[in-house]
Amino acid sequence: MTAPSWEHFPHDADIGIRGFGISINEAFEQAALAMTAVITNPNTIANNEMIEIVCEEPDEELLFVDWLNALVYEMATRNMLFGKYQVSVINGSLQGQAWGEKIDILKHEPIVEVKGATYTSLSVKQDDSSWIAQCVIDV
Repeated sequence: MTAPSWEHFPHDADIGIRGFGISINEAFEQAALAMTAVITNPNTIANNEMIEIVCEEPDEELLFVDWLNALVYEMATRNMLFGKYQVSVINGSLQGQAWGEKIDILKHEPIVEVKGATYTSLSVKQDDSSWIAQCVIDV
């Protein structure tokens, strides 16, 4: 059994993100944290505003990319960063929440802007008793 966690992996021009969990929900949540960590330290974000995200896609890998791209869209249009996520995936439907706050350049010191999740190295799979969700994000 794998405790929920995340990591980055190298890619020539961009950066890979990977989420681990005992469920697909945790893997998606942890990958979203990995994406946030590309921009800033997630621990600097006050998670005081919540937004809801709904995605529909029967393919788990495409659903994962849709989830991440919905988060990128919300960050860009709301001028926010998110540091906490909750996801429920049931039969190709994702119900998600993201908590965060408005970007404060001095507080968050953003390093890059995430432009979107890609299909490069895309994988969502169950391995023994744990799930792994990964892809490369365009920065």
